[in-house]
Amino acid sequence: MYTALPPRAQQAVANFLPSESLVEERYKHFASVQPRNPDSDGDTEILNDVTFTHRFVRVPADHETVTFHYVETGTGEPIVFLHGIPDSWFQWYHQMAALAKTHRCIAVDLKGYGQSEKQAGDYTHEGAADQLFTMLAKIGVASTGFNLVSHDRGTLQADYIAAKYPDNVLRYGRGEQHLYNFNPALAPQGDIFMDSPWTGLMEDPKRFVLWVYTWIAKRKIPDGDMTRVIQEYSYPKVVRAVPRYFNSSTFRKEWLDRRNRLLKAWKCPVLILQGHESRTQPREFYEKSREYIPNAMDVQVKYMPGGHFWTLECPEETTEAVNQLLAM
Repeated sequence: MYTALPPRAQQAVANFLPSESLVEERYKHFASVQPRNPDSDGDTEILNDVTFTHRFVRVPADHETVTFHYVETGTGEPIVFLHGIPDSWFQWYHQMAALAKTHRCIAVDLKGYGQSEKQAGDYTHEGAADQLFTMLAKIGVASTGFNLVSHDRGTLQADYIAAKYPDNVLRYGRGEQHLYNFNPALAPQGDIFMDSPWTGLMEDPKRFVLWVYTWIAKRKIPDGDMTRVIQEYSYPKVVRAVPRYFNSSTFRKEWLDRRNRLLKAWKCPVLILQGHESRTQPREFYEKSREYIPNAMDVQVKYMPGGHFWTLECPEETTEAVNQLLAM
């Protein structure tokens, strides 16, 4: 049975999708943004005074191999960061720069996103998660154990990794995704994104990024960060690859798989991270998270200031939350 909407969520659903006039205003503001040149293996860039290195690795999977792009910085116990839609590794650069002195920080472009693989293949979240874990094993992270931190659609793949490879995940910071409770009124994007190759919603990646951020962000994000978010979603074929996820599963199937199979398989400490003003996942749904994850060593919940995109809306508070996870 679907979870009834709390009163606050009912009000949010009444005017759920973003104002087209506001999206158009934002679109004009970022009209000058141009696509970014792709990176090569070993390329570096400096962000927040910290050097980041771009890496590409090929692993056995669909079409014999799948190429993953990831970015890393720092040394020490690994933290693997997984992004959501319409994002990329860049979503986590503030936290990576802040934690680089003590940890090896690795942020991956999920399959279909950014500069990772975009060919047809297995776009079920479980299948893509298995391929991602193969990549982590190849770069020497899986054998040592790693902390896993995720956001939005990246959390779907992280859920499978935490459940299927519990001996390899040290701690799990699970961000901005339905957990045990779900109501389809909060997830119209499932059907919308599934149809996007035909409706043209993603045809203009700049407009799509601004549409999503206008919809569910609460705090202003600096123009420089928004420019890079747009550029990362504008690499060739991203807008054709990403909808494959939504044609390979549904929010209902994901929800049932969590309840019936995944939640009980998580063993490591889990920190649930949700935006305090998240429109698509009301904070009331997470108050009993300890009950929903019965076999984890510890379960804590932290509500982040702002809305859905808290890694960029409140970067310092997000870094503090990751440190809270690392102390569990």
